[in-house]
Amino acid sequence: MKTILKIAKTELSLLFYSPIAWFLLVAFLFQSGLAYTSALEGPITSQEMGGQYLSWMAFLTSRVFAPPYGIWPSLVAKLYLYLPLLTMGLMSREINSGTIKLLYSSPIKVREIILGKFLAMMLYNLLLVAILTMMVLFGLFNIRSTDAGLLFSGLLGIYLLLCTYAAIGLFMSCLTAYQVVAALSTLVLLAALSYVGTVWQGIDFVRDLTYFLSISGRADYMLSGLIRTKDLFYFLIIIFIFLSFSIYKLRSDSESIPLWVRISRYSSIVAVALALGYLTSRPALTGYLDATATDLMTLAASGQKIMRETGDEPLEVTTYINLLDNRFFYGRPEQRNADMARWEPYLRFKPDIKFKYVYYYDSTYDMSTYKYNPGMSLKALAEKYSKSMKVDLDMFKTPEEIHRVIDLRPEKNRYVMQLKYKGRTTFLRLFDDQIVFPTESETGAAIKRLMQAKMPKIAFLRGDLERSIDKNGDRQYKLLTNDISFRHSLVNQGFDVQTVSLKEEDIPSDIAALVIADPKAPLDTITVTKIKRYIDDGGNLLIAGEPGKQTLLNPLLQSLHVQLMEGQLMQLNKDFAADLILADLTPAAGSLSRNLQQLQTDSVVTSMRGAAALSYDKEGPFSITPLVMTSPSMSWNKKVRPNTDAIESAESDDMPSSRISGSGMNVAFAANRHHDSQNPAPDDVAFSMEQGDQHGPLPAIVSLTRTIKGKQQRIIVSGDADFLSNSELGRHNPRTSNFVLSTGVFSWLSYGAFPIDSFRPKGPDTRMNLTSKGLLWLKIFLLGILPGLVLIGGSILLIRRKRK
Repeated sequence: MKTILKIAKTELSLLFYSPIAWFLLVAFLFQSGLAYTSALEGPITSQEMGGQYLSWMAFLTSRVFAPPYGIWPSLVAKLYLYLPLLTMGLMSREINSGTIKLLYSSPIKVREIILGKFLAMMLYNLLLVAILTMMVLFGLFNIRSTDAGLLFSGLLGIYLLLCTYAAIGLFMSCLTAYQVVAALSTLVLLAALSYVGTVWQGIDFVRDLTYFLSISGRADYMLSGLIRTKDLFYFLIIIFIFLSFSIYKLRSDSESIPLWVRISRYSSIVAVALALGYLTSRPALTGYLDATATDLMTLAASGQKIMRETGDEPLEVTTYINLLDNRFFYGRPEQRNADMARWEPYLRFKPDIKFKYVYYYDSTYDMSTYKYNPGMSLKALAEKYSKSMKVDLDMFKTPEEIHRVIDLRPEKNRYVMQLKYKGRTTFLRLFDDQIVFPTESETGAAIKRLMQAKMPKIAFLRGDLERSIDKNGDRQYKLLTNDISFRHSLVNQGFDVQTVSLKEEDIPSDIAALVIADPKAPLDTITVTKIKRYIDDGGNLLIAGEPGKQTLLNPLLQSLHVQLMEGQLMQLNKDFAADLILADLTPAAGSLSRNLQQLQTDSVVTSMRGAAALSYDKEGPFSITPLVMTSPSMSWNKKVRPNTDAIESAESDDMPSSRISGSGMNVAFAANRHHDSQNPAPDDVAFSMEQGDQHGPLPAIVSLTRTIKGKQQRIIVSGDADFLSNSELGRHNPRTSNFVLSTGVFSWLSYGAFPIDSFRPKGPDTRMNLTSKGLLWLKIFLLGILPGLVLIGGSILLIRRKRK
């Protein structure tokens, strides 16, 4: 050990008596300081602007440091340029000068030479990490409530990566007497190890082998705060490989041994390393440490609970991938490792999940496929696609073959995963949004469905022109209920949906809730009787009405002590018609789910196109709580419903306001009037106390609860049916809570069975302790003073060394 330390000390002195080590330190210090101060500019600007910009300031530690946009990945991408310049002379200098022969003849062992020089590089790497540690220390002071675990996990990952680069550079230095050749060879090998994970990914065995050898992205999990034992073992194994190669290379140069012995030595090293790599990367043998403050890199508590409840029974995931589907790219054999990465959070808690991939070709519901390939058969299309995508058509089942295995036409022959557990199956889908793949909520819901004997089922009333769950029209409910491509659809969140006509059948006894959505014809006596019996028996219910339908629903609502008020709600908004109500969530709505609570805190509105206000009696048998209330200063109930032209023409830019007597609020607006014979004046939408109008806030959605037959009965009444419609769920301007409110409502009605609560609270690091002026001084120090001091110190040392 003393010999190793002496060699390391000598190598470090040689390193620091050359300009290259000092130059690299200064350059890396400047780059790190520039990256860190640049990353702080965005959060500081947002904080100083205030208002809505403060909502963007979440997980600041991750935002400043972690992948994909933090400083860690940008600095790691440059590290491979530094190490070859440092390692190129470790052994090349000895070989070129002839001192290697003296080392061979000395009592020093080859192993001690290699380990001593590697130790020197480990110590120099500590200096590079010390520079990054300085940025971490600044981060601890500059970011309030910093996530320190994430930062130190990142430092560990970077240090292991540096040591791995050093081991590779040391081996390449053993191969040549020329330092420049050693440096270039190291760069080439590092590039090859980064690229190897992308080659021959269509072959199962080769894919696993090249993925293990690939160094690209190996530190990313640690940079994000998750320490995995298989990453630690990977770096140690690669270091072991190249240090062993270096030792055997030097021994071979000093020994006269047959070629086959040399080959067997290297082969045995590779074989041992691959065996260790295979064993340490098995899910059952992989350990995890989530170093983040909020367990950001771990499944939410609900997801962990679901995975543990599966017990020892195997979970099978069979992925069906259609060659003609435009999502085929996500299922190519080359994407298999990416798919495993998406499942790794679940494998962490259930390592015995089994995966199977089935490739086939069949008809697609994308009409453009046939439009641009007129007259081509499925076979011809498959041949064309397989040729262009460079895949073997023989690996794909024909339509007839796949139909004998499973009928995927109800899934539109899309990319889909079938989960199987204890003989039960369910589908897990891809979605037509930017995320594409299922998140914890959808995956957890699918797995939980397999473990429940009874699924929460939502029944929608039909027969009186109610909203349809099977149509795509603006006012219909397909998105909400059974659109398989829509992430927030009930069928993708764990529910079953069905329709029921009470004229012909009774209300099913196994449903979680009945939905009555905007009937346009009077409910007959039989239907009303069955609904009232269902309510009296304690059934959960959602009733959604519309302005003008008061006479249809109020008789039914009378027993609930809730009524749709006469008239229609109006709201002043310069960008939209007066009948678009942008209502506020109440704290009671926020209690339905933690996601809703966050939206309620952030004042995100619920959009309602044409709504009736609600009135209710607090003295009835139900406890009634408003969930959505209209604006207190911008809304009113127009008792006499105006016609459509009046509503559309009532734009605030053209509407003079008039003060409501005694209210103290400017909330009444008169529509433009065009007095001519061709364009008669529309009905007035302005607030009129004389006509019985009532200003806001007014309840638009209420919840009702009571205890009956030993359980809590839950009912939702809404003065608007559009808040669940295709158009409002698809609204992007303004930002609305309709998505989350819809799932929150049905979660409440099903007693929280679904959706899966994967809510993650914001971390505590939401504010900066630094101002723009402070950032300027920090830039001066990190980009000017500190590099200058290191440069001056290094120059003085080199000059004194030269004089001596």
